[in-house]
This record gives sequence, structure tokens and C-alpha cells, in this order.
Amino acid sequence: MQPTLTLSVIVPVFNERVTVRRLLDKVRAVPLRKEIVVVDDGSTDGTRDLLRQIEAEWGDDPQNRLLVILHEQNAGKGAAVRTGIAHVSGEITLVQDADLEYDPAEYPQLIAPILDGHAEVVFGSRFLSGPHRVLFFWHTMGNRLLTLLSNFFTDLNLTDMETCYKVFRTDVLKRIRLVSDRFGIEPELTAKVARLGCRVYEVPISYHGREYWEGKKIGWQDGFVAVWTILKFAYVDDQVDSHAGETSLKRLQRARRYNEWVFGRIARHLGDRVLEVGSGRGVFTRFLRNRSHVVATDDDDRNLEFLRGGFERFDNIAIRRVDWSAPDVEALAAERFDTILGMQILEHVEDDAAVLAAFGRLLPDGGRLILKVPAIKSLYGETDRKLQRKRRYDRGELEGKLAAAGFVVEEVIYVNVLGILGWYLNSVLLQRPTVGAFQARLANWLAPWLALEEKWRPRFGMSVLVVASKRPRLAPAAVTEPQLAHAAN
Repeated sequence: MQPTLTLSVIVPVFNERVTVRRLLDKVRAVPLRKEIVVVDDGSTDGTRDLLRQIEAEWGDDPQNRLLVILHEQNAGKGAAVRTGIAHVSGEITLVQDADLEYDPAEYPQLIAPILDGHAEVVFGSRFLSGPHRVLFFWHTMGNRLLTLLSNFFTDLNLTDMETCYKVFRTDVLKRIRLVSDRFGIEPELTAKVARLGCRVYEVPISYHGREYWEGKKIGWQDGFVAVWTILKFAYVDDQVDSHAGETSLKRLQRARRYNEWVFGRIARHLGDRVLEVGSGRGVFTRFLRNRSHVVATDDDDRNLEFLRGGFERFDNIAIRRVDWSAPDVEALAAERFDTILGMQILEHVEDDAAVLAAFGRLLPDGGRLILKVPAIKSLYGETDRKLQRKRRYDRGELEGKLAAAGFVVEEVIYVNVLGILGWYLNSVLLQRPTVGAFQARLANWLAPWLALEEKWRPRFGMSVLVVASKRPRLAPAAVTEPQLAHAAN
């Protein structure tokens, strides 16, 4: 356990006077530093008074900071979880029901995949060999069917989507916009975790289920709500505009077939020692896995952590933090790259000429630079701004900057003519901040038809791929003896 880490525990509570004290004592006993945010969702059985009493009894415990928040009216588990999320500050957050069905002693195994850098989200599964109380057959079948339906639309292979124990890196959880008020929170969280492209792990947990006479609240009607929620968020992406750029990038990254087609256009130009600039979440890094030496770089800490987790099994791929506005060229030059690949970098930097000059210093004579940049300046709009792009390029401008940096252009390939109209409508006319989910899916669906562009070789497109080589430096001309004599005279 990291000595400075704080685990945030959100405890939604509604009429749990009988169990809440025992539950909080169990949470407190876990040997981790915690902040425990209890959200009472309009209880009417005395739970609220008991929570105030417990809060006073705990006092100022530095290892277990207890915060009690009261909803004046019952709004549902989802509403209570949203309130809790707004108040957590620890590095990792999990949700804990107050009914003693789940055991807080299992927190260490739940957070382990996150601490080890393998996951951003962990689900605790009641169906992965953990001990559990034998109870309702049809309730269990309902859970399995809902999990199956959820998996069908999210393309995850979870065994227990409805589990209470969902554990998050807090920065990931706070980026998720939640709207469900009741038990629909479970499929909604699952759908949005999948849409964000998070690394998800499952770990087995025990389960001590209770019967309805003991206070179990979820019912058959919540199953219908879960089905509706699964179907709704399979097609609705309502992430907030504050993360519009990230939302657009993730939508474009999911266009797997389109990205494979783009990489296929430049694969033959790649060498064996590759520097990838602006790797993001590894959309194109994965295509480099068979090269002998790859250094993938980015300046976003979340992306770097994702890359490290995703490529930890590849000894030939190193992950480095590089700020390309001020790169350490000397350190990178020692890697002896023969190719620099930049599929989403040049348009994001303020001084693109300086970055191209740095690329020139990193490559040997004849080394290749492969770039993908957005084309057609008149397409620049709101989506570009949210993606933090400084510009779009025309061919003459780009070739001029490459020549000034010491490169000779070998090939220029325009791609995605079909996307021009959609981008202009979405970004320029409607000024939408994100790439539409349908627009990203359409690019993926149309990927097989883009093969026609290879035969047509259009002179315009939404993006342009450029292959350039480092121009050999001219050696100084030899000076002959007669020329020296003439100079002396």
C-alpha cells in the first residue's frame, strides 16, 4: 500500500438503522487510510439520528475521516452515489452498500489491480468462486441475464455487472457524467466505463445476501429499469463538454477498422527503430509491437499510465514522458531511431517549425518522418478547438515547413474524402464540441470502401499522410591547390 494513499468509500444509506453501525465499524477496521462519505437518502427509521451520533463518536480520526451528508427526500441509490462522488478526494473510490451483504475486509484485494497499475476500474464479482450465501435462483438468473445483455452492448466480458463493489481511480470516476437515480446506476456506470475505454479487472468477492424480510430493496421492477438503461446508454453518449476533446479522441480510437486502414497506408515506410510522438492511448502503438525497438511518448500523465499498463508485456516498447514543446533531444538521440511516427502531434504544438527541427536532429541522413495531420484549413471549427488543435494544414504550407527542417517529401497521401462533409457540418456549421458518436462509427463502417481511395489517390481529404526523409547534409567541397594560390593572390 502506498503510504500516502487515501481510499474514499461512498456509503449510500436508506433505512438501515439495524446494520449501518456494524457496517461502518467493519469499514473502519480495514487497515487503510480512508475517507468515508455516508449519504443518507431520506431515511425515516432513525438512521439519520444514528449517523449523527456515530459521526460525533468518531471525532477527528486521521485514519478514518467520516462525513455524513443528508438528503431531505429519498431520491435513490444513484442520486446518493452522485452526491458522494462530489465530496470524495482520495486517489481510489469504491461504493459500499450499508446492508452487510458485502465484506469491507476485501478492500485490499479490490484495490490491488489499481495499485499495481493494471486497472483503472475493478469490479468485485460474486460469481468468481467467492463464498456466497445460497438464496434466490431467479434473482441470480436475472443478474446473469442483465450482465449478458450489458456485455453484448459494451463488449466487456464481465461476470457480475450488478455488483455493488465497483472500484475506480477517482480521477476516472469524476470524469463520468451520471444521471440514473435508482439502481440503474449499475448498468450506467458499466456502460460509461466501457465507452471511456478504461482498463477493467474483476476480482472474486464473497457475498452474504439477505432476504426481502431482512430489508433487501431491489425488486423485479428494477430489472426492467436496468434493461432500459443498458439499451439507452448503448446508443447515447452524454459525456460533459468539459471533456469534449477526450470524448472525441476516444470515439475516434474505437474506429478500429479505420485506424487499421490508415496505418496500412504508411506501414511499408516504417523502419525497425521507431520513435512515436503523441502516442495518446496507443491506437497506433499497437501496430508497432513487432518492431525491434519502439519509444512511445506523450505528455499526458493519464495516457502514459494507460500506455504503461497496456504495453507492460512488450520489452521492445518503452514509454516515456516527453513535452514536445521543449524536448530533450540529446537523450532521445542516443536511441538511434530510423523512423519518427507522429499521427496526432504537429497540429497540437504552438511552434510546429521548432518540433520539425527537433525531428531533423533526431534522425540520421535518410531517416524517415511519417506524419498524419488534419487538412483543409476551411474545416477548422469547434471540434478542432476542443481537441486543442492549433491549426489545419494545406499541402504547400506543410511541405515548406518540412523543407525548412531539412526533409525531402517522398509521398503525400490524402485520406478520408467521405468525412469532409460530416466534419464541416458537425464542427463548422453546428459548432459541436465533439466528434459525433455516429460520425465515428460511420468512419469505421466505411473503412472497406476507403480502399477505393488507394486507387483513386485524391488530391484532397480530411487528413493528409506525409512521408519525408532526412536530407543528407552536403559535405564542404574540396579546395584544390590552384584555388588556394588564387586566393592568396
